[in-house]
Amino acid sequence: MHKILIVPMLGALLTIPAHAMKPPREESPASKEALNALGEGNGDEELAQAIAVANTHPLGTLQNPIRVEGPEGAQAYLGRLRCMDGSIPKIGVKSPGGVDTYGTVTDVYPVSCGKDAPIPLTFDIYHAENVETRPPAGFQAAR
Repeated sequence: MHKILIVPMLGALLTIPAHAMKPPREESPASKEALNALGEGNGDEELAQAIAVANTHPLGTLQNPIRVEGPEGAQAYLGRLRCMDGSIPKIGVKSPGGVDTYGTVTDVYPVSCGKDAPIPLTFDIYHAENVETRPPAGFQAAR
């Protein structure tokens, strides 16, 4: 009796397409345009255009994230950052950011000087070999 029930169930499972048996995936926070561009590669010209558009926004924002190579690049950048009086700023706990202008997920660090309210600085850690040297507004870079 058990053999009769198992065989029809097995046959039914084998007729289901493989893609239908996979669990549903979560929707990506990246835009459809960014997802469609995956695999096409970003040419130097496209990246240069994206950077030019981003540079019309304040550095350290979601529209113009601080582009660095990996978490180490973000830490190195923060290590060079100084308050306007030359003191070392207080760096808060990293939190996840949104999807930036380049279509990648960002990290946000709250950075404050003295008694000033923290300023959230947005980092895109997916820019290999890029070393950002410009400080965001309200800060300076160590010499």
